[in-house]
Amino acid sequence: MLFRENVVLALRGLWANKMRALLTMLGIVIGIGSVIAIMTVANSMTNAISTSMQSMGASNITVSLTQKSDSDFVAGGSVRLFRSSSYREEDLITDEMIEQYRAAYSDSLYAVSLSENLGSFTVESGTESASVNASGVNLDYQKAQNLELLQGHWLLQDDLDSGRRVAVVSDEFCSQLSLGDDPLGKSFELTYGNQVYTFYIVGVYRYEDSGVVLSSTDEEPSTDIYLPLSAAKAISHGNDGYSQLTVVPNTGVDTQSFLEQTEMFFSGFYVRNDSFTVTATSMESMIESMTEMLSTIGLAVAVIAGISLVVGGIGVMNIMLVSITERTREISTRKALGATNGSIRVQFIIESVVICIIGGILGIAVGVGLGSLGAGMLGYAASPSPGVIALAVTFSGGIGVFFGYYPANKAAKLDPIEALRYE
Repeated sequence: MLFRENVVLALRGLWANKMRALLTMLGIVIGIGSVIAIMTVANSMTNAISTSMQSMGASNITVSLTQKSDSDFVAGGSVRLFRSSSYREEDLITDEMIEQYRAAYSDSLYAVSLSENLGSFTVESGTESASVNASGVNLDYQKAQNLELLQGHWLLQDDLDSGRRVAVVSDEFCSQLSLGDDPLGKSFELTYGNQVYTFYIVGVYRYEDSGVVLSSTDEEPSTDIYLPLSAAKAISHGNDGYSQLTVVPNTGVDTQSFLEQTEMFFSGFYVRNDSFTVTATSMESMIESMTEMLSTIGLAVAVIAGISLVVGGIGVMNIMLVSITERTREISTRKALGATNGSIRVQFIIESVVICIIGGILGIAVGVGLGSLGAGMLGYAASPSPGVIALAVTFSGGIGVFFGYYPANKAAKLDPIEALRYE
């Protein structure tokens, strides 16, 4: 009951001096609001980027040919400082290496995706045109990219073996060229260098907008068309090997462990290579690094913003000292009527905590509002952190106790006789 009475007294005191109370809370409101706004924007960015990267295949492992650093190659006790930075055909990952890899890790593999990018083209059909990016791919590419076929079929092994000029295109591509409801079997032309190549459509996949706007003048999106890998290499006169490939592990496989095994397997072929080795990376590790980095930055900025909480706490202490001076007679009267030092101390600590809690609640409202506005302006869905909000309320209460104790203790130690003489 005593606690409830002290809370009521504190609220009445605040209401009687509304402007002074509001100015006292201002430091707490700004401090809590700043911390929550910053953490809301940081969480929104982290969640949006993580979700985007997850949808791109977080567990996919990218195996890439990379140049060895100076510390990677030591021969005859000395470091070789000058090495070629361009790929030679013998440096590339070969089909034989990939087949050995498939055989060694068949239980863990879902797909090994290979591609050869031919570049960007404009395909014309009558008065219609479509911008495309053409790539030669293997059979596993569809599984790795999770492409949904709407019509026809994906590329066949026969297509890859023979280098047949067939293609899988998007429904958006068909719409842009007005190919009708049945585009299968229809042809289009690609001009590569001085040669014109004719391809026939064997499949149509569902186009999904990535949400990335490349130009404000783009009226229609550029889509991907997929050709047999062998046909693309024949057109580009590319090397037989690969500088990069994508590995998709089976569900339930430990990505990090499999990544290390994959890197160890392929790098074993490059022990005697002076210039290059193979490294493996995954979106999962990138997401973890990115999340940790953004969280660290957000926390650092929040700590700086939290300095205003200390300033707000000092303001609370100051106003409580003024309040004690103004209410000296009230305190002395209560002590003369039998109030203990403890009850006086609790009364003023509760007043301090009430001021800080109300300031904290206002700060939360301001912080969530500003954080949501900031996230929206950056194009992210607002994602306030319940943990940060709960911590803010607890911390604001702690500020009240910490900065309210000294004034409360001073009030409790007042001599009732001397206080009654105070004017």
